[in-house]
Amino acid sequence: MRVVTRAGSALLASVMIGTTPWIAAADDVLATVGAKSFTRAEIEALVKPKLIEIEAQKYEVLREGLDEAIAQELFTLEAAARKITPEQLEEDEIAKKVPVPSDAEIQKLYDDNKEDLQGQTLEQVKPQIVEYLKAEKGQARRLAFIAELKAKYKTVDKLKAPTVEVATAGRPERGGGAKATVTIVEFSDYQCPFCKRGEDAVQKVFETYGDKVRIVFRDYPLPFHERARPAAEAAACANAQGKFWEYNKKLFANQSALGDDNLKQYAKELGLDAAKFDECYAKKPHSAAIDKDLADGVLAGVNGTPAFFINGRAISGAQPFEKFKEIIDEELAAAAAKPAS
Repeated sequence: MRVVTRAGSALLASVMIGTTPWIAAADDVLATVGAKSFTRAEIEALVKPKLIEIEAQKYEVLREGLDEAIAQELFTLEAAARKITPEQLEEDEIAKKVPVPSDAEIQKLYDDNKEDLQGQTLEQVKPQIVEYLKAEKGQARRLAFIAELKAKYKTVDKLKAPTVEVATAGRPERGGGAKATVTIVEFSDYQCPFCKRGEDAVQKVFETYGDKVRIVFRDYPLPFHERARPAAEAAACANAQGKFWEYNKKLFANQSALGDDNLKQYAKELGLDAAKFDECYAKKPHSAAIDKDLADGVLAGVNGTPAFFINGRAISGAQPFEKFKEIIDEELAAAAAKPAS
């Protein structure tokens, strides 16, 4: 969960209500110390990651408020057309149309999260699982109904998400390549448990959208994860032999075993040329590329892993597949709505 500091809240508030006395032209001097002056452009460059984060927070606040306002107006219009209350409309179209979770769905959710349940049996957690699935289905039905109403009552949404320019930098990729409608640039750390969770959502994205998406992996080994950098170096060596994604999967599946011997063993298991791999791992010819990933990540506002940029739209943390789907579907719809050139 992202927490907005008091200072951040005040800044967001000032931006949203239009009272922004702190805004100056790029070449305006904000301060001087002796003969040294500091322009707005210089300071913005210094704090660019934080500014990107604040802009994303501002968008999320505005998006949430706008979506709720649109939904309320749509429900009001449809309720009036049916001569019922908005509350009754919600009951008829959402609550009554949410299916009861099946035993298979309950079992799957339990199996997928068994590691986090600390030994609790299915019977112990079944009530919570059922409520979770019902809430999830209810939200999905609500979004589907709102989409139906938007089609019925012409709705034009002009709020655009802020984007950050993030290069692919020739890093390993899969999917539809440069022709893909949606490019996802991922900054990740092989020793980060949240990154491992994030890979599940990324895999589902790949399976769901295929060549419509281009998924690019960039390294962001955190300094307090001692084996993250060596793992990144090893993955680059595997990439040199055309087995990056297979090796990438091995690393995330074995986060507790990233020692030098382990990294070499994984290369052998994947059928890589062991001598070439060992030489590459020893000489580390790809260190500059990893350093560039780190530098580019900082400039893009990355301050933790995993971090994703979907056509430049930033999302951070191990987000569920649904969050990716929401943004990807918006980007695909926007691309489809553009007139052919």
